[in-house]
Formats: sequence, C-alpha cells, structure tokens
Amino acid sequence: MKALDRPIWMFLSAGNFSDAAAARALLSSLPKTKWLLADRGCDADWFRNALKDRGIAACIPSRKNRKVIIPHDTVRYRQRHRTENMFGRLKDWRRIAMRYD
Repeated sequence: MKALDRPIWMFLSAGNFSDAAAARALLSSLPKTKWLLADRGCDADWFRNALKDRGIAACIPSRKNRKVIIPHDTVRYRQRHRTENMFGRLKDWRRIAMRYD
C-alpha cells in the first residue's frame, strides 16, 4: 500500500446531525486544496458557491430531487469508496462502533 503524501481531513458528527450543517461548520477551516469529495448530503447551492469562492472544485453528486442536475467527476467520486470501506471495517468491530473501548 502506498502512503498518502497529503493529509486527509475528517469531521465526525452525531448521526442525527445534518451533512449540510457539518459542512457549514467546517467551511472556515478547510485547507487549501483543489478538490472536495462529498456525498449528496452536502449538495447545496450555498456550499458549492462557497467552495467556488475559495477556488475549490466540488465533486458532489446532485440530489435526486434537484431539478437541474449538476455534473460531477464520476471517476474521482468513486475513489471515495476507500474512506467508506474504512468506516465499514471499523463498524465490523463492535467495541469500536459501540464505543465500548
């Protein structure tokens, strides 16, 4: 496995916390980067515009109820499965998922 040459930022919130609200909380602390990968929960015009103002390209699929679909880089978006897989593996360990330890 190749080590990453750049830091990865992660924000963990409660399960009942909106993705858009978490995005608003993180917006001011985003590092200088070229791309932001996010899921459909972060698909909001204000968020896309804020990223654009910072010079960050958004790779966010449009929500299914959006009237005008905004295209995204599907190849780049598929690479976020690595992060999703990591959380899936963590959840396999019940003591971590349930915070017993």
